[in-house]
Amino acid sequence: MADPKGFLNIARKEAGNRPLQDRVHDFGEVEQTLNSADRQLQAARCMDCGIPFCHWACPVINVIPEFQDELHKGDWKKASDILHSTNNFPEFTGRICPAPCEAACVLTIDKEPVTIRENEGAIAEMAFREGHIVPRPPIKRTGKNVAVIGSGPAGLACADQLNKEGHQVTVYEKEDAIGGLLRYGIPDFKLNKEVVDRRIQLLKEEGIDFQVGMEAGVNLDIKELVVHYDAVCIAIGAEDPRDLPVEGRELEGIHYAMDFLRQQNKIIQGQDIPYDYLINAKDKNVVVLGGGDTGSDCVGTAVRQGAKSITQIEILPKPREVDGKENPEWPYMGKVLKTTTSHEEGCERRWSLSTRKFLGEMRGVTGLELVEVEWVRDDSGRMTMKEIPGTEEIIEAELVLLSLGFLNPVQEGIIEKLELKVSNRKNIVTDSRFMTSHPKVFAAGDARNGASLVVTAIYSGRQAAENIHEFLCPHRE
Repeated sequence: MADPKGFLNIARKEAGNRPLQDRVHDFGEVEQTLNSADRQLQAARCMDCGIPFCHWACPVINVIPEFQDELHKGDWKKASDILHSTNNFPEFTGRICPAPCEAACVLTIDKEPVTIRENEGAIAEMAFREGHIVPRPPIKRTGKNVAVIGSGPAGLACADQLNKEGHQVTVYEKEDAIGGLLRYGIPDFKLNKEVVDRRIQLLKEEGIDFQVGMEAGVNLDIKELVVHYDAVCIAIGAEDPRDLPVEGRELEGIHYAMDFLRQQNKIIQGQDIPYDYLINAKDKNVVVLGGGDTGSDCVGTAVRQGAKSITQIEILPKPREVDGKENPEWPYMGKVLKTTTSHEEGCERRWSLSTRKFLGEMRGVTGLELVEVEWVRDDSGRMTMKEIPGTEEIIEAELVLLSLGFLNPVQEGIIEKLELKVSNRKNIVTDSRFMTSHPKVFAAGDARNGASLVVTAIYSGRQAAENIHEFLCPHRE
């Protein structure tokens, strides 16, 4: 360790965000960057604690103390090499990961964890600028070909790893551009799509073939695909959204959050959306149902579209508030109140409210009837929700966004046509090798595990690739 007392002498310093009054008028990335000298000082705060809880908490198992040490010493290339040994896309996770590693950092006990996520993103950006990240096609090919269905983080990680092993990989994507959730599910103010395009171009130059506008069951015959390829990996995510089937759900102006976010990302890319299909918050009272990160993304997008008012509603109780970076559940991720940059830009947040019904006029939504709820433990120990009589209220809304999470992968198409075995939650069942109930077919990411983090999907894609490579080359040295 270059500076064993760095954490005693150097305070945590974050890059910070663009001024609120500026950023709400565009979709440019909110987070700013520190200069290289400050970033190296922040890496010096890693205390070489002996038991790296950060490494334990990282879903992709980044070897965090090692790349922090190289960053502090100024060897940005070696830091990048260490990062890429476990994470295919640190420029993505360095922007959008919720950083469970920082929640587990020993310095969190003193409320000042190392800026691990920001350091990770800075290392990746420096590596691109300095030319350390360049196309490296495999020296030789194995003669085996693999199809990856889905180009989100799991599919891209799987494809990248398999291509590095020398297999010929083709990635099929139903949308008109590669990236999946990274492309259309995350706003540009968190992840600029030029960052995604840069990595996709690199993967193309390394030999991966990308096919867009190819949807299983529509213009892609999955059964023929299985016959044609030596192996197939399904990485279609968990795109079946949770609905809210209450009275008035059929009213116009009630949309799934992901439809709202996807459309805005397409508009930024220059696509024209027909007026009849346009979902826009301008001059409207907007209600976002769901308190998670996707709901927060809806808030930030509605702010930029010029919403009249924004209210974010969560059915669960308000999490505890803590001072700074304190984590009461260390080293696990703390169940504490999270305030995002979108929340700072303007919205009312409310908790312990259940939607009874949607109200409307002339087929359009005009409001919601809400009621306060409390959560109590029943005789079996399970938490149940009970309405509190006399707490009913009505709030105005001309646009309602359902951000209630995702249930499972879409069953129509691939899963039904291949008759794949699914769990009680309708996720694709695999064995320990990531192989499904169909020979030659593997699954990775949210389609297998259920909706989770981008970094978890990357790790799943890497694991699937390792098992597919073993399947294709069982006698490798």
